[in-house]
Amino acid sequence: MSLELRQLHPLFAAEAAGMDLSRPIDAATVDAIWRAIDEHAVIVFRDQRLDDAQLRDVAARFGPLEIGRAAAEAKRRRLKHPEIGDISNLDEDGRLRDAYDRRRLDMLGNRLWHTDASYMPVPVVLGMLHAVAVPPASALGGGETEFADMRAAYDALPEPMKPAIDPLIVEHDIFWSRAQIGFTEFAPGEREKYPPSRQRLVRRHPGSRRKTVYLSAHASHIVGWPVADGRVLLYDLNLHATRPEFVYSHKWRVGDLVIWDNRSTMHRGRPHDETQPRDLRRATTLDIGSTLEEAA
Repeated sequence: MSLELRQLHPLFAAEAAGMDLSRPIDAATVDAIWRAIDEHAVIVFRDQRLDDAQLRDVAARFGPLEIGRAAAEAKRRRLKHPEIGDISNLDEDGRLRDAYDRRRLDMLGNRLWHTDASYMPVPVVLGMLHAVAVPPASALGGGETEFADMRAAYDALPEPMKPAIDPLIVEHDIFWSRAQIGFTEFAPGEREKYPPSRQRLVRRHPGSRRKTVYLSAHASHIVGWPVADGRVLLYDLNLHATRPEFVYSHKWRVGDLVIWDNRSTMHRGRPHDETQPRDLRRATTLDIGSTLEEAA
């Protein structure tokens, strides 16, 4: 089976037409979507009407599912299924969160360029976001999600730089990324649950065989370097990788399902009108091993 794809950006990202993912998908369809992901890194499916169980079941066709940090810790949740992440500005009762709500402040870290769960020893592969409610455009923005092509970013590095960074190992830490926005209010014992993890700075994507720069707001420093030197290099690489020519900005419509590969992209959410509901549901698939086991 082949998908009908329309390119959304000169380098990556495509829209797939004519598919209803609320119906069970067969192995040929899964294979076709994987081929599209390997080539384009970000795939957009419009007009999908999925409940949370259907979103969970679609995602599970692509690998074991993550139960995210917030779902694992929550005593009470708005959403029934722990495999579905609540990427919204709504509290457990469906009301808009206050500006000083702890969960809201924690989630503001998603507005930094990042790769999902890179702070875990075995990180994630695919992210899937489904739009249930989208706020109207405002002076602050429309809550777009931006994606950066980390394959193109690696390709565009100066040639002498590539072999210099290929062997580097980076320490990733959720508490480092949250500290960048001034959020340090973690519950007792939470830091012990999520110790820093080490990841390769350069990865070779198993599907496309292209090299990627594996960056994230969670990336704290380079192992074996003075911390300051490593942070300067990571800062420069982030500036390079998020240049406008490498970025696709997705403007959400209700019913959109966006699938992206965390191994070959970074992403970030953008500001929106916080007086209006924004309700996205996320499913994420797990990788099967540490990046340290990979060859760049």
